[in-house]
Amino acid sequence: MNPYYADDSVTLYHGDALEVLREMPNSSADCCVTSPPYYGLRDYGVPGQLGLEPMPATYVSRIRAVFTEVRRVLADNGTLWLNLGDSYVTSGSGSRTHPGYLGGRPNAVTTPQGFGAKPGTPKNLLGIPWRVAFALQDDGWILRNAVVWDKPNAMPESVTDRLSTTYELVFMFAKSQRYWFDLDPIREDRSAATLARYAYAYQTKGNAASKTNHLTTGGMMDGINPAGRNPGDVWTIPTSPFPDAHFAVMAPAVAERCVAAGCKPGGVVLDPFCGVGTTGMVAGRHGRRFVGVDISAATLDLALRTRLRQGALIEESK
Repeated sequence: MNPYYADDSVTLYHGDALEVLREMPNSSADCCVTSPPYYGLRDYGVPGQLGLEPMPATYVSRIRAVFTEVRRVLADNGTLWLNLGDSYVTSGSGSRTHPGYLGGRPNAVTTPQGFGAKPGTPKNLLGIPWRVAFALQDDGWILRNAVVWDKPNAMPESVTDRLSTTYELVFMFAKSQRYWFDLDPIREDRSAATLARYAYAYQTKGNAASKTNHLTTGGMMDGINPAGRNPGDVWTIPTSPFPDAHFAVMAPAVAERCVAAGCKPGGVVLDPFCGVGTTGMVAGRHGRRFVGVDISAATLDLALRTRLRQGALIEESK
């Protein structure tokens, strides 16, 4: 299997994700951070692309097969971070080019049948992310978190008979019960007022001087880590425009949390749906190697010209 591009920091493969992954050796990646094409979102004009299946069940089956190979390629202590958006069923005039991802809202698709009781009824939310998550659980993945990516700058919707959708999901899966995870790089600062309240409550329990000194020298205060708080499973992160592409991409700040917490220093980050290289850019910034796969050569070229260069993975002379 010959790479499309390779150097000491990055390896890119052009081809169908499932076929390329089948050629990769076992346990050759430490972490997978990816955002596959959403169901019914858009036609990228590439034969064999994921997302345009006539039935949701077919989409889930195909994506499940890809992550079966991802699981084999990951090290035993590896994690998978999977970003997916949802889709609605529309009437027969529904469009596959609804700008759902750009606007932070589920895409509208037309499908005659699929999951559960009469899911083909117009206006039904298909629950695609959870269908995929449950399928991966059935395959042995351990679902550790369902992170809500809250988009404060989500595009308004004109819909009047339901609430606007302003979030997507990022699932964190582990291959084994013991896995690499480092919370410290993604801890968030606490406000001075919060720390003052904790300090006051702690000091009133007795031996105030000793306990205050413990806090200031890097210790714990009733389980409160002075390095910062756990960011939790709701991430308020704005979408980030990417003018070089006609389609929306994962916000780098989302990928950054996944890479920083989920991949060991100097490890390998895999993205089987590389796109414009957002995951690769973040991996480079954090000193991780990157392996990306995409079915579109044009998109890989765009990644090499833009985001991978921004992540210092590609030298300016190349």
